[in-house]
Amino acid sequence: MKLYEICFSPTGGTKKVSRLLSETLSDNVISVDLTDPALKFSDVRLERDDTAIIAVPSYGGRVPQTAIQRLSDIHGGNARAILVCVYGNRDYEDTLAELEDTAAAAGFQTIAAVAAIAEHSIARQFAAGRPDAADTKQLKSFAGRIRSKLEQGGRTTPAIPGNRPYKKGGGSGMVPMPGDDCVRCGLCARQCPTGAIDLADPGKVDAGRCISCMRCIALCPHAARHLEPGMLAAVREMLQKVCIQRRDCELFI
Repeated sequence: MKLYEICFSPTGGTKKVSRLLSETLSDNVISVDLTDPALKFSDVRLERDDTAIIAVPSYGGRVPQTAIQRLSDIHGGNARAILVCVYGNRDYEDTLAELEDTAAAAGFQTIAAVAAIAEHSIARQFAAGRPDAADTKQLKSFAGRIRSKLEQGGRTTPAIPGNRPYKKGGGSGMVPMPGDDCVRCGLCARQCPTGAIDLADPGKVDAGRCISCMRCIALCPHAARHLEPGMLAAVREMLQKVCIQRRDCELFI
């Protein structure tokens, strides 16, 4: 069995969760980075005996459209899939349901799903430090149960929460822009999952292509990219009301 880790993780939180699972399941993992626009995803072909961890963040209770488009190009080959959605302690709503449907259309058979928490990508004080030690213990326990199902040849699909039709999606409209500390190194443009930032002039951003993933803010070595302060304050105030109670990771198997 080959284990593929198919992951869309602009700021690293989803990757942390995915890696905790993959490292417990296998020491030989094939990585497919859904944030890399240079990859030809149609060349990725799995077989029935393979297994894939398909991990995405939840953006407003939905799967990022960029991740859907790229995952849809992969040939699942009836391989077993472990779905993972990661969110910033608010809610994941229809993310897993949409991911299940997308994976099925690509030829995967879902045999387990995990909802986990990581640091919020916009308001990073929420779920800060997660996945933490308690999450790690829980996720490794989940991986052990999933491994047992794989070893027994299980191919049943669990009941996965979510609504169909999915909740209304849409962009957040939060487009990071550079400040005076920007040295125009171009790192943000080279690493943008959608190519929304102009490489020659990082101050130019295609708002229609920006998915508000916050990668440019997370990786800038000069902390030079920011959101509009008033908009960020409004998001923080809204999340303060719904992120007070700690949420636990969930397993569907």
